[in-house]
Amino acid sequence: MSGVVVVTGGSRGIGAAVVRGAAAAGWSVCFSYRTEESAARAVADAVEQAGGRAHPVRADMAVEQDIVRLFEAAADLGPLVGLVANAGTGAEKRRLDEFDADRVRRLLTVNVAAPILCCREAVRRLSTRHGGQGGSIVLVSSAASRIGSPGEYVDYAATKGAVDTLGLGLAKEVADERVRVNVVRPGIIDTEFHASGGQPDRVQRLGPGLPLGRAGTAEEVAAAVLWLLSDEASYCTGSILDVAGGR
Repeated sequence: MSGVVVVTGGSRGIGAAVVRGAAAAGWSVCFSYRTEESAARAVADAVEQAGGRAHPVRADMAVEQDIVRLFEAAADLGPLVGLVANAGTGAEKRRLDEFDADRVRRLLTVNVAAPILCCREAVRRLSTRHGGQGGSIVLVSSAASRIGSPGEYVDYAATKGAVDTLGLGLAKEVADERVRVNVVRPGIIDTEFHASGGQPDRVQRLGPGLPLGRAGTAEEVAAAVLWLLSDEASYCTGSILDVAGGR
């Protein structure tokens, strides 16, 4: 593989696994992080020690100029060939009638507006309409979008439903411009995400009850993302791939 892949939210969890896998596949990777500089640096160092190339960029996905700056930094590494819009935020377990406006605005900004703006920047660089050579976009959604997450976080689930729709619509919009767009929907994955939402034991509680009998790993999700990103998935666009253990 050659060229540059932008990965948002690449300092931990699924994003970090995607960064490592993309670099191992031969892509140069420019990835964002918001606050965890030491974790981002550790991911980049591990990639470089393995012979790959990864450049971390501090960027808040809630800030449009930070998104633009991320793509500008990626251009310093070479031509863009792909985007993995992975960064997202969760929320504490609550019923909808307990939500406040700040919570909902934050989820909509980071989980919906940011992927749209990231796709805008990617299309401007990848699309033949803009002089690009084509490429691949993979959006990281969630199985919550089809389950609804009642009694936990229906607002988060709703934002992921928007990501699904973004993938379906954009795939058709840019199909004849040599840009493929696909969606990966993880289920219960063993990452720090659950603890940040106030449920550190969620994987242990729910994993054994899944059809496959366990939670998934970040690497299993990354493998699906990297396949869709690659030329091996050249006839896939507008696809939604569940990586959810049968959930």
